[in-house]
Amino acid sequence: MSRKKKRNKSGEEGNPADTPFAALSGLGTLPEGSASSPQPTSRRNRRNTTRGRLDIIRETAHRGGKVVTVVAGFKGIGLPEKQDLARKIQKTCGVGGTVKDGRIEIRGDLRDEVKEMLEEAGFNPVFVGG
Repeated sequence: MSRKKKRNKSGEEGNPADTPFAALSGLGTLPEGSASSPQPTSRRNRRNTTRGRLDIIRETAHRGGKVVTVVAGFKGIGLPEKQDLARKIQKTCGVGGTVKDGRIEIRGDLRDEVKEMLEEAGFNPVFVGG
């Protein structure tokens, strides 16, 4: 013979006080919930306003002395979105630029203007280097 206890089958009913929900039957006088929906506690339903840190760098190396503003440090952003952002910055500043190696390069020393544009897009831009 086995020593295991036999379980109650779903057809058999024991004492109703043995069920875990028996104590809840006496709580019929609970207040009604509010009619408005609760505020979401997660960030999934809200617009992302902190899309990460971006480094704004001023470079002159290997460019014949010309200054270039470089935006680097994109994480989780695809190439099409980088190209759209670069185009928007170029139009606003009235200069040329490109997207190379996952970095946006804008001609000229336009760090302040680029920072404003990136803040509007929800990023946290930081000046890096001298």
